Amino acid sequence: MTSKTAILAAAVSSLFALTTTAFAADAGNSEKCYGVAKAGKNDCAGGAHACAGQSSKDKSPREFIELPKGTCERIVGGSLTPSK
Repeated sequence: MTSKTAILAAAVSSLFALTTTAFAADAGNSEKCYGVAKAGKNDCAGGAHACAGQSSKDKSPREFIELPKGTCERIVGGSLTPSK
């Protein structure tokens, strides 16, 4: 490996490390908001499926998206707990 390649590889890997740290810090400042996700835009598993992006209808009370803390309760229809 040449020195230019090694320097470039080190620079790119440091960017990935910084990005990962930023997302990890943000995860503690978020909450699940139920009842506001569009069909196919949910963030994770729901009652009828096992992964993100698999919701079948808009504003399902059992589907959620991650939002910054304090935002969900300000959205019409948003709830911090799933409904049946």
